[in-house]
Amino acid sequence: MDDTAALKKTPLHALHLSLGARMVPFAGYDMPVQYPAGVMKEHLHTRTEAGLFDVSHMGQVIVKAKSGSYEDAALALESLVPVDILGLAEGRQRYGFFTDDTGCILDDLMITHLDDHLFIVVNAACKEADVAHLKAHIGDQCDITVLDRALIALQGPRAVEVLAELWADVAAMKFMDVRHCRLHDVSCLVSRSGYSGEDGFEISIPSDKAVDATMRLLEHPDVQAIGLGARDSLRLEAGLCLYGNDIDTTTSPVEAALEWAMQKARRGNGARAGGFPGSGRILSELENGASRRRVGLKPEGKAPVRGHAKLYADAEGKVEIGEVTSGGFGPSVEGPVAMGYVPLSHAAAGTLVYAEVRGKYLPITVSALPFVTPTYKR
Repeated sequence: MDDTAALKKTPLHALHLSLGARMVPFAGYDMPVQYPAGVMKEHLHTRTEAGLFDVSHMGQVIVKAKSGSYEDAALALESLVPVDILGLAEGRQRYGFFTDDTGCILDDLMITHLDDHLFIVVNAACKEADVAHLKAHIGDQCDITVLDRALIALQGPRAVEVLAELWADVAAMKFMDVRHCRLHDVSCLVSRSGYSGEDGFEISIPSDKAVDATMRLLEHPDVQAIGLGARDSLRLEAGLCLYGNDIDTTTSPVEAALEWAMQKARRGNGARAGGFPGSGRILSELENGASRRRVGLKPEGKAPVRGHAKLYADAEGKVEIGEVTSGGFGPSVEGPVAMGYVPLSHAAAGTLVYAEVRGKYLPITVSALPFVTPTYKR
């Protein structure tokens, strides 16, 4: 029996095959890991031109208060995330995460204020659990609706010029702006955001219109289809977490160096501080620090250090201190890069640690994140 038969397919699946993609299982879907050009060229094309990604496997969810009030929807969601949702302006998007009672991360997500409701994008591997979580905890206050739409991401320095040929107003959008628009006379939702460290856009589009829209974008000479392989190396260079690798139910937001995503309104002693799962631990760590920290790691030499490699304080491997969570070769930095967790005593940039790779202990320098300078339009 074909093992791929049980895998889900995005609306662009047949298009990937026609483009010569190599498909792999990912989060229950049959997804393109690379196209004939290869991961290295796809990565560099995104950094210099514009790359087009299929991210339709991710979950798109509407949260709308039964009262019809945005304020009620925002306050309901704030009971599940340590993020200021009430203060999110209409047409703006914010990064956040669901936390559990231990103060760890159930999933990370993007949250948008649209009109009188919230639009949320969640990770593919977690979307069923996330929807169940929303319904169980705020379903009495809010209607939770899962959308059947495709999602594509256009990323890179040429992305704005490419999209502006279809919708001129896109050029006026700032990072994390979200707008309704029509592309090729199709109603779409466009956010100026992405997962590459580059300026770019994510486009939510009706599933039955996705192939035509994607093919038209790919007809542009600056646009190339990009697979999961380059998506991973791009986000790693940009210092962005991948749920299940760098953050999960064993990591708190403070350990993961995600304090920036928790606004002042949810901290300290304000009226809306706390009130989310695990708030006791998270607020304590915000004030006093956590015992360990997610950091950038730059191995010496050209050999990449992969996820799950153990980290040591000494070259003999006697004192284990942490673990690599993501690692690979960074085409833009022309060398290996990684992320992982180390104790605060070893978290300062410039600290030398060692990774075990095939029985050898390779020197690695703790590095500030990201490894590349983001080009978001602020």
